[in-house]
Amino acid sequence: MKNYKLKFLTTLVIAGLMSCGDSQQGSHKNSNMDTTSNQTLAKKTDMITQKITPSLWVDKGAKAVVDYYLSIFKDGKMKEYRQYKNPPEAKEQGGQDSFETAIMEIGDIEFSILAAGPYFKFNESVSFVINCKDQAEVDYYWDALTANGGEEGSCGWCKDKYGLSWQVVPVEYFDLINSDDPKVREKAMKNTLKQKKLILSELK
Repeated sequence: MKNYKLKFLTTLVIAGLMSCGDSQQGSHKNSNMDTTSNQTLAKKTDMITQKITPSLWVDKGAKAVVDYYLSIFKDGKMKEYRQYKNPPEAKEQGGQDSFETAIMEIGDIEFSILAAGPYFKFNESVSFVINCKDQAEVDYYWDALTANGGEEGSCGWCKDKYGLSWQVVPVEYFDLINSDDPKVREKAMKNTLKQKKLILSELK
């Protein structure tokens, strides 16, 4: 329960900071909440391009996390990095002195990174699917995500070094498992259960 209180407090602080104030950037100085004008609020609202943004909680090093994913997803970019001081209420709940946030864009999707301590871990109940155009792309993402502390799973699932789950899938796979031909569907599904990385030639 303590961790959930901490997360709730931190989330409130982040929401307040993102909507009510600007933090120092470039020099990465800690920031405090302040009151801003309606013009600033409108500007911030205009910057939000997604209705829903996946938020990833990590222990520390928001910039390092972004650098890691950008080394894999080559067309991505870091859009924002901020560092904040925790309020006294969060510290009383066991929080750290400060926390970091970052926003990265990979695969045309914005992800919010919250580096606020080792209180929560990723698990397989949430994963992200990478739709790959061919086997070569499957091989690339599978090898990149399972390297340097990542982990292979089964049926096209793997984890990266932070423990985040990914499903690396060739788009043709969906045609196979949804084929009008029951023999094609059965072979694809049966062989899926035998594989870790999906090998398209063995599923056909």
